[in-house]
Amino acid sequence: MASTKDYLEFILDQLSELEDITSRPMMGEYILYYKGKVIGGIYDDRFLVKPVKSAKKMMPDASMELPYEGAKEMLLVDNVENKEFLKELLEAMYGELPAPKKKK
Repeated sequence: MASTKDYLEFILDQLSELEDITSRPMMGEYILYYKGKVIGGIYDDRFLVKPVKSAKKMMPDASMELPYEGAKEMLLVDNVENKEFLKELLEAMYGELPAPKKKK
C-alpha cells in the first residue's frame, strides 16, 4: 500500500516549526530530510525514523517496523499529534545522522 499525499502533508504540517524539512517521493512512499540529512520517511501512512540513540531514548517504547520488504527496521513515531515533541525529536536526531552522500 502506498502512502497518501494527505498523510505526507499532515506530517509536513506537524514538522512546520522546523526549518529546512523537505520530502522526496520514492516508489509510492516519501523520504523525509531535515537540513539535507535523511531522517526517515512516510511508509504505508506511517511516520518512521532512523533508529539512532537519541530517537530510541526519546521513544523507548516505540516499535521497530520495516518500511518495506528487505529494508532495515525503523522506529515508528506514534506521537505525531505533538508538534513540540516532533521538533525536539528531529533536533536531537540531527547530530547522529550521517551526512548526505556526495553525488558523482
